[in-house]
Amino acid sequence: MTKKIALVTGANKGIGFEIAKRLGKEGLRVLVGARSIERGEEAAAKLRGEGFDVGFVRLDVTDPDSISAAVATVGDLDILVNNAGVALADGDWNTSELTAATARTVFETNVIGVIAVTNAFLPALRRAPAGRIVNVSSEVGSFGFITDPKQPFAGMQVGAYGASKSALNMLTVSYATELKDSTVKINAMTPGYTKTDLNKNEGWRDPALSAKVAADLALLDDDGPHGGFFQEGLEYHAETTVPW
Repeated sequence: MTKKIALVTGANKGIGFEIAKRLGKEGLRVLVGARSIERGEEAAAKLRGEGFDVGFVRLDVTDPDSISAAVATVGDLDILVNNAGVALADGDWNTSELTAATARTVFETNVIGVIAVTNAFLPALRRAPAGRIVNVSSEVGSFGFITDPKQPFAGMQVGAYGASKSALNMLTVSYATELKDSTVKINAMTPGYTKTDLNKNEGWRDPALSAKVAADLALLDDDGPHGGFFQEGLEYHAETTVPW
């Protein structure tokens, strides 16, 4: 049988790297997408050293030429994991201190980049027998989560980052509506507060654990969910729906 091919954006480190590793363990051909050639090649080489079928694709989700070149390089594709993201703020993260320039930078990667990459690879995903798209979102993009006083980040000023993830969630729903009669499934997930460069490694979850739901959604069977938002349960094995 021909191996399934998966592309993970922002996969040279952190959660993206661990998603690529999990998919490699499942026997897929995995493509590490990254802006930096040096870091991307290094990550791919590390995974190959562990025995996985992994290659590197230079991909800057904010650069149309880079995306076009990646599409031409990749060719066929079964799985797209939109993991690349940035979290930026100004001052003390007060919304009133947020500059338009910072907001544009965040949305350019976390929202517009996802649109650009997804639309560019969608023809290939439609050709696949069972195309899968996974959007790595965040619980701080959930209106239900951030307004629930029982949640740990209740009352947090989520700024451009949280707003971009809310937008990403709506994009997931919108794509799901368009793709509902196709063989492509799309879902969003939140890895939880994970130790990554995004938060100066202050999170309380390990990236290897946080990558699980994304990998599971990438490998969904035909009867799997479509257009949902998921996280792991408290026991770290049961996947549960996150409120929008």
